[in-house]
Amino acid sequence: MNSQTGNPTTRRVDVIVVGAGFGGMYAVYRFRELGKNVLGIEAGGNVGGVWYWNRYPGARCDLMSVDYSYGFSDEIQQEWSWSEQFAAQPEILAYANFVADKLKLRDNYLFDTRVENAVWDDKAKLWRTTLSSGEIVEAPYCIMATGPLSVPKDPEIDGIDKFKGRILRAQKWPHEKVDFAGKRVGVIGTGSSGIQIVQEVGRQAGELYVYQRTPSWTLPMRNHTLSEEYIAEMKANYPGMRAAMRLNPTGGTRPVTSRPFFSLPPEQRKQTMEQAWINGGHTFLGSFSDLLVNQAANDQVAEFVRGKISEVVEDPETAEALKPQGYPIFARRPCLDTEYYETYNLPNVHLKNCLKDPIVEITENGIRTESGEVELDMIIFATGYDALTGALMAFRVEGRNGRTINEKWKGGAQSYLGLMVEGFPNMFLTCGPNGPAALANIITISEHDVDWIADLINHMEQNGQSVVEATEAGEKRWMEVVTNLAAMSLVRKAKTWWVGANVEGKSQGLTMFIGGFHKYAEACTAAKAGGYPELSFEPALENAEA
Repeated sequence: MNSQTGNPTTRRVDVIVVGAGFGGMYAVYRFRELGKNVLGIEAGGNVGGVWYWNRYPGARCDLMSVDYSYGFSDEIQQEWSWSEQFAAQPEILAYANFVADKLKLRDNYLFDTRVENAVWDDKAKLWRTTLSSGEIVEAPYCIMATGPLSVPKDPEIDGIDKFKGRILRAQKWPHEKVDFAGKRVGVIGTGSSGIQIVQEVGRQAGELYVYQRTPSWTLPMRNHTLSEEYIAEMKANYPGMRAAMRLNPTGGTRPVTSRPFFSLPPEQRKQTMEQAWINGGHTFLGSFSDLLVNQAANDQVAEFVRGKISEVVEDPETAEALKPQGYPIFARRPCLDTEYYETYNLPNVHLKNCLKDPIVEITENGIRTESGEVELDMIIFATGYDALTGALMAFRVEGRNGRTINEKWKGGAQSYLGLMVEGFPNMFLTCGPNGPAALANIITISEHDVDWIADLINHMEQNGQSVVEATEAGEKRWMEVVTNLAAMSLVRKAKTWWVGANVEGKSQGLTMFIGGFHKYAEACTAAKAGGYPELSFEPALENAEA
């Protein structure tokens, strides 16, 4: 704000990057290396994205550390050493800060700042963004690195404001330590965050009540510390591993197979599943090729995992309530845990089955279900996000002719390659809703997406062009690819955030590209190699009349 006139100040840069998660951080670095004047804008107080906010007990990545790390800088790879196979939140946040320090990324960021609106000026050929500080920032290019999981969602339960105890949210956890000793704690939600919270808080709280509506499929993580010898091997072999990751459907190092479930006789199938359970992690998905397209195969794996729950949980009624029913395994995000089911054997941990005994309201003193009220000192909401599209629809993004992204996506997310949106020139997405998004390694996707965008902008500038936009036909064709693939997948059969079912009134449908990261990358490479035939370009302003 101009202190003399009271009018907002206006800053001009080459590229605006919204978000300081791993996608935004790499975008700032990449475009700065291209000589661009880059400004990053981040609502949080520092880098890290979701890991800046998610500090709840037990917060941990369910991708292996070797996967969940940058591959663009060998210097970073060699200087940083992970301590565990699956890194915990403090270590991931420390890694983000290490990268930011190493690359001096904070010099290009405004923290504790939100984008209130972003409007395309068709005459000036630029994006004009208004920030929460009152400042206006203009740039020809806008990179929306807002991430698929960044807008928290409270449960739709009456009485939240009445509760006189403490309410905690997994997605925006306090920075200071929370003491659960002797406290009566309620957890609402048993997705990935809820599972991680329960297995930690159950061993700390006086009494823990877990309010579960839909049980999740969760598999043993089998986490362990990494030896110095293994770390040295990993660093020596990073180039080969990164190359393999780019060819892997998961965008990571997780093994994949072309072997269908019923190609093995029953005894061998059982042995394979037993070994996958022992190995832990997501090795089940790498054991058989058809678990998300063959319902009969999926049913047998699901029943195997249900049997494991009965082996662990001592109380038969609790064990049955914890068994997912009615939707395919892996159709809801498969969670990884460390003795989650064992937690229910503790005398102070109580499962509240909300399918049989629904929550009626939150009261001044606790949570009331149809069967009665439980008095609590703390309630933890582990109820997820308005995922995939929520972050971009949380502020006003206005493209050509005043049309907003909320209007464009009213019937569901539509984009070209998950990277560009028709009607929104020079706006680019990283990990967009119609790419592999949550179905593959987000850092691999982010690096790929930023590189593709950078190559496109280089192509434009070399050809005297200043504006690029996805054509309506190109976007329609890509959405047909996404839709046709989704129709073959069992993923669509579960009511999850993957299909928008966790947000009331949100358009539902599986809009992610499920063909695997490698096939997604092939499609993007083909678009580039073909000269971007499904994009439209406009000449630079000084060449407009020519």
